Amino acid sequence: ISLGTMIVILTRNIDVSSGSVLGLSAAVLGLSLNAGLGLPLAIVFCLLTGAAAGAFNGLMVAYLGIPSFIVTLGTMVIFRGLVLLYTKGAPVSIADRDFLLVYTGRSLGIPNAVLIAIMATLVAAVIFNHTVFGREVRAIGGGERVALLSGIRVDRVKLWVFVLCGALCGLAGLLQSARTMAATAQLAQGLELDVIAAVVVGGTPLTGGIGRIRGTVLGVLIIAILSNGMNMTGVDPYLQNILKGLVLIVAVFLTIDRSKISIIK
Repeated sequence: ISLGTMIVILTRNIDVSSGSVLGLSAAVLGLSLNAGLGLPLAIVFCLLTGAAAGAFNGLMVAYLGIPSFIVTLGTMVIFRGLVLLYTKGAPVSIADRDFLLVYTGRSLGIPNAVLIAIMATLVAAVIFNHTVFGREVRAIGGGERVALLSGIRVDRVKLWVFVLCGALCGLAGLLQSARTMAATAQLAQGLELDVIAAVVVGGTPLTGGIGRIRGTVLGVLIIAILSNGMNMTGVDPYLQNILKGLVLIVAVFLTIDRSKISIIK
């Protein structure tokens, strides 16, 4: 999710609905498997659900001109509400034993979950560093009006940025549901804070235009180590949220480019 969120932030937008998109994708996956549609088709539906949710966000931002924070704040509630509507708040248990191998299985001695994460990172790096789309994303982050005057179809790029982020949320939903063999209404609730913190700690300022895949990966590792370290040392769970919030504020303070912001509200 952090990879997709980084690319969104690079365009000077933000997505705070990622946890809800993950939960919705996981719920669709669980319901599909329990309906007997088969594992391959259920995985496709999971990824398409994430991409469709991202496309909805992108359409609102790119073509209706609604600020991304407002759009994704609303869809964060809408998507979570859809999960509650269809699951009635009850967890959707997954009985398909083959699906468990998606997370617990190994290939060449490496856990499948790790391989999927590595492949997603490599694909994101290729898209970001070696395609016209990646250059257009950085150009929009550097100056949207200049990018528009240069012939870049800014609206289309923004739409595909959110679609990519949604698809990666769907992939994360696949891994999360395989890890627990269930999709719950509270799955990934509040994950947005960790995701944004990882991206910012990885060196991508919220003002956009600057960012690297390897920096985001490093940010994810830092946040994961921070969370696991606090759990291992017995830090109070409620205090952990306070500390994560402080980390996010400090990271933004250190990385934000104030010269690009004329008015801070």
